[in-house]
Amino acid sequence: MKKMNLEEYKGVYVFAQQVDGEMSSIAFELLGKAKDLAKDLNTEVTAVVLGSGIKALADSLAEYGADKVIVVDDPELEVYRTEPYTHALASVINEYKPEIMLVGATAIGRDLGPRVSARVQTGLTADCTVLEIGDFNDVMAKTTLPNQLLMTRPAFGGNTIATIACPYNRPQMATVRAGVMQKIEPVKGAKAEVIEYNPGFTPDNKYVEILEVVKSVSDVEDIMDAKILVSGGRGVGSKENFKLLQDLADVLGGTVSCSRAVVDNGWMPRDLQVGQTGKTVRPNVYFAIGISGAIQHVAGMEEADIIVAINKDETAPIFDVADYGLVGDLNKILPQLTEMLKAELAEK
Repeated sequence: MKKMNLEEYKGVYVFAQQVDGEMSSIAFELLGKAKDLAKDLNTEVTAVVLGSGIKALADSLAEYGADKVIVVDDPELEVYRTEPYTHALASVINEYKPEIMLVGATAIGRDLGPRVSARVQTGLTADCTVLEIGDFNDVMAKTTLPNQLLMTRPAFGGNTIATIACPYNRPQMATVRAGVMQKIEPVKGAKAEVIEYNPGFTPDNKYVEILEVVKSVSDVEDIMDAKILVSGGRGVGSKENFKLLQDLADVLGGTVSCSRAVVDNGWMPRDLQVGQTGKTVRPNVYFAIGISGAIQHVAGMEEADIIVAINKDETAPIFDVADYGLVGDLNKILPQLTEMLKAELAEK
């Protein structure tokens, strides 16, 4: 492998995912974090958007913090396919040489990120929960390298936290789960420098042919948008008992969600799962009912403004992260709580 000239690589880049001409929310979340990192490095934020007929999306990216927007617009990029998208993003990296490249850990990003990192010969840290600029201490070389991207992620099934650096290759690449980083308030009317770039596309036997696109319509509410979540775990006891949680959610105008154990038992659909293998949520209020509080679940909800735990086991780890805790039988507590809140709200 040819040694990289690290000094050539500048700027924090974000892969701004769009689908059907609509920007994905994860793009705006990553731009918010990119601005923080760029401030520490005294550099610029660049969004990279790939697709067909998508030049008009540049303004929305500028409003959420992009100083520059690189647009790769080509008919071959109309629908996501691994090879043309990998070729496009790897070509952008080789041409413009970013110091940092952030990708959303979506279905698309999890396919695209590792392939691009392999093609440009750098590392990739997946499913990061914390990104910051700091010093990397190379124990073997007995040296300290400043201004490195320190990428923190759960490891060993969520039982420990690892902080990873990529000090000798560029770009430093990370994928980040949706809901982990916060969007900034958009600056209406903000403009970015728009760069149109096209590396050229020559379809070959690696190009998948799209025969048909079938879109499924889900009637399940997206728990990532909910302000109040009433979440149940194995301790709820049965699928039927989730009626108690639904009653509480209805009174509060909230949404029911669940832990992985509930999905594994077939009580609730996977779209409602919170946690490391589910979705990361940031509601104003999170009710954790019959949830023990395993680190894998906590990783998906610990950023909630207020956490209320109800569990009959007073030693359950969930009480360590809860702002308010009730020890007792949820079958008795929930109906009473629901009726009290219903009466309280009726008075208002």
